[in-house]
Amino acid sequence: MSKKRVLVVDDEHLIRWSLVRALDEAGYQAEAAETGAEARAKYRDFRPNMVLLDICLPDANGTDLLREFKDDDKDLVVIMITAHSDADSAVSTLKIGATDYIGKPFDLEDVLHSVEQAFEKQRLQNENAYFRRVLKGKIESDNLVGNCPKMIEVYKLIKIAADADAKTVLITGASGTGKELVARAIHMHSSRSKEPFIDVNCAAIPDSLLENELFGHERGAYTDASQKQKGIFEMAEGGTVFLDEIGDMPISMQAKVLKIIENRRYRRLGGNNDVFSDVRIVAATNQNLPQMVKEGKFRADLFYRLNVMPIILPSLLERKMDIPQLTAYFINRFNGEYGRNIEGVDAYAMHNLMAYDWPGNVRELRNAIERAMMLERSNSLTSQYFSSDIIDAGKLETNDAEAGVGEDCFSMGQIRLPKDGISLDEVEKQLIQMALKRWDGNQTKAAECLRMSRDTLRYRMKKFNLHK
Repeated sequence: MSKKRVLVVDDEHLIRWSLVRALDEAGYQAEAAETGAEARAKYRDFRPNMVLLDICLPDANGTDLLREFKDDDKDLVVIMITAHSDADSAVSTLKIGATDYIGKPFDLEDVLHSVEQAFEKQRLQNENAYFRRVLKGKIESDNLVGNCPKMIEVYKLIKIAADADAKTVLITGASGTGKELVARAIHMHSSRSKEPFIDVNCAAIPDSLLENELFGHERGAYTDASQKQKGIFEMAEGGTVFLDEIGDMPISMQAKVLKIIENRRYRRLGGNNDVFSDVRIVAATNQNLPQMVKEGKFRADLFYRLNVMPIILPSLLERKMDIPQLTAYFINRFNGEYGRNIEGVDAYAMHNLMAYDWPGNVRELRNAIERAMMLERSNSLTSQYFSSDIIDAGKLETNDAEAGVGEDCFSMGQIRLPKDGISLDEVEKQLIQMALKRWDGNQTKAAECLRMSRDTLRYRMKKFNLHK
């Protein structure tokens, strides 16, 4: 985590020395200036997050310096230092942008407490400013749900990425599989959880605006830039930036994101100096980035830097065993949201949910449950308000089972024990044939479907002479 930078401006050597030493010991990065001219130079080169500013300097008035600094950066935190005889002047500086003031002589512990409180206030203001400016809709509160083997692997990788403070994570998966939820989980379970998590959809922002959105701009960078504006990387300092749909990011912007990863520095629009950045970058995409690299549509060097900690999310089709648990989760959530008291799903409705392939993944399931719950009048969710695609999938599976065809479908509800008995070897053989047919001969996927290892599957294929 990067240290907050504090500039101490005071003409008394002992005060400068004491404050710089105390701030350094408290975990801040501190520098000092004796005069107004030196303060202007240090402000330009050191780029402090906070200034402790004496009102009376040999060559300048602290109030004038306060105005200059705040004109350049309205979000800069400034705490005034003053003798008690000048308390009225210090109070007046609060009206023009100072955050607080401390009087001489002072206790160093009180100063450090004021610094800590001022930074906390700034952090909350930055978060609120971002949410007011960017986030339009309500924040989704869904959680990751599911206990299938592939999701357990995802949970393990989330913990590893969070505990190791991985600086880059790449999440891939089809649309609707929960990539943002994984990014938030990494953030919330890491040491950065108290700092901001800020997401940006690279596909939703025009190319011409994306750089300004990410890096901000200096005053005068373009015609309407009357004030300096912080970008997402600056507002998320110490936290996490989630770059969703990074496959849609322009090549020119990819180079600048690569610079942040490699050098931890970036430059605002219209700026002449680099700004240090300490953020975790979590990127996500539903596109095939290796193929895009081959086609020259995505930078190879950026892909390799992002792909240090890859997390691949399974589609809902690959984790159908989680559908009952997901359905129960969404029913419970929407009961609270809509004031309903739905107790569960009837058997036929669950049959339909399990039969459908869910091309829109968990997001589509969520929307289907939400719509049905808004319309359902009984205490149990039925198929009445499901889409025709979901109902048709259930009918097709039922018809195939009744006709004795459609071996690529298997439902526990369709198993019947014949009156004269049946050979378990024959059942096992047919199940293996069904799995291989369903997955077009792919032994790895067939083995996963049957909850066995690939070696076990191959042994049983040989046993039943199914290699052809």
